[in-house]
Amino acid sequence: FSAKSVSAYLKNQQRKLDHETLYNYLNALQASFILQRAPRYDLKGKELLQTNEKYFLMDISLLHALQGYQPSLIAGMLENVVYTELCRQGFRVYVGKWADVEVDFVAEKEDRRIYVQVCYRVDAPATLTRELAALKDIHDNYPKYLLTTDDLITGSYDGIQCVHICDFLMEDW
Repeated sequence: FSAKSVSAYLKNQQRKLDHETLYNYLNALQASFILQRAPRYDLKGKELLQTNEKYFLMDISLLHALQGYQPSLIAGMLENVVYTELCRQGFRVYVGKWADVEVDFVAEKEDRRIYVQVCYRVDAPATLTRELAALKDIHDNYPKYLLTTDDLITGSYDGIQCVHICDFLMEDW
């Protein structure tokens, strides 16, 4: 989630919370190892942006403890798991921004970079096109991956590797 989405939710609930207070709470949750912040990275300008970062749970079981298991949250949970694994393997992980498009992760380690898009199911042609479009617009030679739970979507699409999420998570990057 992003601080902006939390703020919008609270506003929708007719609750007022100063942005500075919200960021203080988020910083406290980071300091207690409940959340981890992924800064937003502008792929065109090659710079870190100060706003619209995303926050990920350090332990996804906290979500289940608070809300119970909800199948509708699988897509977000998969994204959270990929983020956590990339961090565990020593990558610096960012949320990519390219014009109006978001790339789920830009992961850097030493002189390597990978781009990762996570999508629970891409069985609909429109979904596959949308998920690939975010990566197609990046014109450099770093590897690009679309991770999914679909067994039938594998191989390369215009240089973008479509990989089952389990296979990706089992790799040592």
